[in-house]
Amino acid sequence: MQLQRNIRARIVGVTLLIWMMPLLWMLGEGVPGMGAAVAQGTSQAALDWVNRGLGSIQAGQVSEAIAAFRRAAQLDPTLAVAHYNLGLALRQSGELQGAADSFYQATQADPNFTLAFANLGAALIEGNNLDRARDYLQRAIALDPQMGLAHYNLGLVLEQQQLWDAAAASFQQAMQYSPTTPEPPYHLGLVYLEQGKLEEAKSAFNRAVSITSNHAPAHYHLGFIAYNQGDLNAALDSFRRAAEGNPNYANAYYGAGLVFLRQGNFTEAQRVLEYARDLYTLEGNTERAINAERLLERSRNP
Repeated sequence: MQLQRNIRARIVGVTLLIWMMPLLWMLGEGVPGMGAAVAQGTSQAALDWVNRGLGSIQAGQVSEAIAAFRRAAQLDPTLAVAHYNLGLALRQSGELQGAADSFYQATQADPNFTLAFANLGAALIEGNNLDRARDYLQRAIALDPQMGLAHYNLGLVLEQQQLWDAAAASFQQAMQYSPTTPEPPYHLGLVYLEQGKLEEAKSAFNRAVSITSNHAPAHYHLGFIAYNQGDLNAALDSFRRAAEGNPNYANAYYGAGLVFLRQGNFTEAQRVLEYARDLYTLEGNTERAINAERLLERSRNP
């Protein structure tokens, strides 16, 4: 029985590990969208409401911040930072459609607002609107070719669209401009697995764990490769590292169970497979829980 690759299931919806821009709340001279707004006579009242919203954010009052930023945008629809900060606040509260709409309004108010395009693209990925996300991320890259997060999120779109070569190129660009982030090499490894390039995938996953040593999915996929190459000791070591990185990572225990079964260590196989089954059940992953139970039956009746 082959290991569960956990590739396609990991790039659906919010499990994408989308690399959103940090919450860069904005106000002041030199901020994108500010100069044009001031030149057009931005009302002081709108700026005051943006300031009030920023104060609410600092106080942890997201609902009050949303109301303030929304009021600022109503008072001055050309004030890009009002729309942008509203988008960040809505995103923080989980209102993805509202966030996307606000980031879009920010790009309309300032067509050169790179961060707004990047966050708009990321929000659209979360909403599974891939074609539009791709357009806006490409616009962000055109404005700032060295924005690693835009290259990474574009890679996620291309990965979901199964455009493997283009996805790999985007992740490589993200690695170049954001070399200390593990997700680009991790997803590059997933793309290489889809292409059957096992050695390249291994190199990419090793790059991810060299950046973040407890990156459980990268360790798991290193174990996946080793298992399928017949190196059971290396596979077991990778699965153990995955479990150490995330004790609730069910795939790590499932993979270890397969290794123990092949080694004839049925007691250990039962122990880890029971844990995998229970974790899958807690996750609501019925199919994989059933698979783990089947392997448990094999371990009980070798």
